[in-house]
Amino acid sequence: MPQIDEDLAQLTPKKIVEELDKYIVGQTEAKRAVAVALRNRIRRQKLPEDVRKEIIPKNILMIGPTGVGKTEIARRLAELSKSPFIKVEATRFTEVGYVGKNVDSMIRELVAFGVNMVKQEKMKEVEEKAKQFVEDRILEALVPGLKHRAGQPKNIFELFQGVPQQRISPEEAENLRRKREEYRQKLRDGELENLQIEIELEEQPKQMIMIPGMEEMGIDMSGMFGDMLPKRKKKKRMSVAEARKVLLPIESEKLLDMDKVIAEAIERVENRGIVFIDEIDKVTARGSHGPDVSREGVQRDLLPIIEGTTINTKYGPVRTDFILFIAAGAFHLAKPSDLIPEFQGRFPIRVELNPLTEQDFLRILTEPKNAITKQYKALLETEGITLEFTEAGLKEIARVAHDLNERIENIGARRLYTVVEKVLEEISFEAPDVSEPKVIITEDYVNTRIKEILADEDLSAFIL
Repeated sequence: MPQIDEDLAQLTPKKIVEELDKYIVGQTEAKRAVAVALRNRIRRQKLPEDVRKEIIPKNILMIGPTGVGKTEIARRLAELSKSPFIKVEATRFTEVGYVGKNVDSMIRELVAFGVNMVKQEKMKEVEEKAKQFVEDRILEALVPGLKHRAGQPKNIFELFQGVPQQRISPEEAENLRRKREEYRQKLRDGELENLQIEIELEEQPKQMIMIPGMEEMGIDMSGMFGDMLPKRKKKKRMSVAEARKVLLPIESEKLLDMDKVIAEAIERVENRGIVFIDEIDKVTARGSHGPDVSREGVQRDLLPIIEGTTINTKYGPVRTDFILFIAAGAFHLAKPSDLIPEFQGRFPIRVELNPLTEQDFLRILTEPKNAITKQYKALLETEGITLEFTEAGLKEIARVAHDLNERIENIGARRLYTVVEKVLEEISFEAPDVSEPKVIITEDYVNTRIKEILADEDLSAFIL
């Protein structure tokens, strides 16, 4: 039975929705759907093997205009559950020409993401131990030890048999040890951070050109030949502080058992992986534009992966049976029933995301943890400027953004970034030299900055 993360086990559907509410405004129905899907994964892991293998995830189809939070909901859900996550556009598999991107590539990318995710987690676990090895390497550079006393090979026999090392007296060894400890203490006290030292590093092998077809077969050519070639080393001069940053990931990685990392990553991808397929409406015959490419063909290529198959990757075979697939699309021109029946059947949960209202825009400006107004306040604080938004000012920004979406093109919450950027353009430019440390964004301030652009419909369509 797979190990269940304690933090993950605590995530009830209500808690999941509460966490998503911190970043995404509204869209309660979609949040509830993904919360139940995630909780069912937790429930499934608690079941006996014979029952667990029969329960497949219920994939979700999100329907709604651009910029309303479809991608953000899926991304935040993956972060919350520490799940490997990848976002792909369905249209990347339909490029005009000989062939688009192979559909299997999204699983390979998901596995690569999963391996990197587990690797970073394990490196954090061994960080303290790795710091000791980093300290030893820096001390070796500061106070060279025995291995630096060996001479150069005098002939070809010494080249292969090794150069005999010079013996040192017990007194020299004791002096060396005392000096090392002295420098170790200085190092720990932070007295040597700016001191320049010479560090020996392995050169990264050059990226090999991928032979066509090898990626699809899951063959890692660079790994096969990279291990056969000798590692080249070069010396670099840097400060002690820089050496710490450079050496820590190197020493941490040496402490990892990569076979275990890969095995855990594959297990996590197979049982907790999330694939977000955007623009799924563009691969229906009705939703297509421009030159005709086999849209149904793309759906049929995706179908085996969504139904469950084995994909060969450079880390080993990966089963897709229990990966959660979330498809999304605006469905302006097409509708879900335009998808082929087999594809529709693999997305039993349908949720519709609502267009954002003026009130939603106002909440987006202030409520989320990463609200754009909070971001700008933090950015300008670095210049010594206090940025303050009045309620009337925020309402005016929300009104303008909503009005532009109604008049020009509905791009959802992304319109807020355009409007706020235009409102704060002057203060952002003048910030380093401005004399007034406090700037208050009122309704009049907003109107002054964008009034002329809004008045000219052609100009506002071009700029905003």
